[in-house]
Amino acid sequence: MRAEVADVPHFSAHADGGQIIDWRTAPAPHTAYLVHGEETASETLRDRIDRELGWTAVVPEPGEAVLVR
Repeated sequence: MRAEVADVPHFSAHADGGQIIDWRTAPAPHTAYLVHGEETASETLRDRIDRELGWTAVVPEPGEAVLVR
């Protein structure tokens, strides 16, 4: 497996929506998967990420598998 380890200072896994949007200095991912939190809050954040950052964001269905390359 080839991987790169990157240190992302000032990022919390417990960030709120505003903090996540402010993280726009990170390179845009191909797709962002929102897998933490209530479904309606995740869907709202997905729409905000799309609208404000222009990133593709997905709220996977329970049990959905995603191949990451």
